[in-house]
Amino acid sequence: MVGLSRRLAAVLLGREPTPDGFTGTLEGEERVLADSRTRSGEVVLATDLGLWIGDRRVPWHLVSKATWANGALTLIEASESRRHGSVVVLADAAPVRLPLPDPGRVPETVHRRVTAVISTRQHHDLPTGGAWFVQRRTPDGIEVHVRPDPGTDPDEVDTLAEGIAEKLAPPT
Repeated sequence: MVGLSRRLAAVLLGREPTPDGFTGTLEGEERVLADSRTRSGEVVLATDLGLWIGDRRVPWHLVSKATWANGALTLIEASESRRHGSVVVLADAAPVRLPLPDPGRVPETVHRRVTAVISTRQHHDLPTGGAWFVQRRTPDGIEVHVRPDPGTDPDEVDTLAEGIAEKLAPPT
């Protein structure tokens, strides 16, 4: 009966129902786009606001990379490391591999959503490596995110990010 009342509420609200076992809490207008389960039964839910893994949502603009291969979605989540004005330097977490025996539309939805938040991207070479500069749509508007290549000197990244932030700053 719980499943039926949940389905009815979802239909009346004009959204897809959340799958049984989903432990997160969707925001009022958040819409379910696709769902699947890992081999261990954990719910993976793609919504218009992000990718839910269990009871935690990763916003689309903080997905640094997502790949689908060999029956698994591999996700690299970013977090804000430091900020230089309007430019945000990101730090990548370790990749998380989510085996999805019956992936449904999750892989294509993740690809579409991650790609959709990117306005532009450009790689800059630095003496010790390089960094990607990516303009992404966030809930607060467009932000410039810097994702350093592994091993790149953080001071070089910060110097470049500060210079770009100064150029983007409104005139005083």
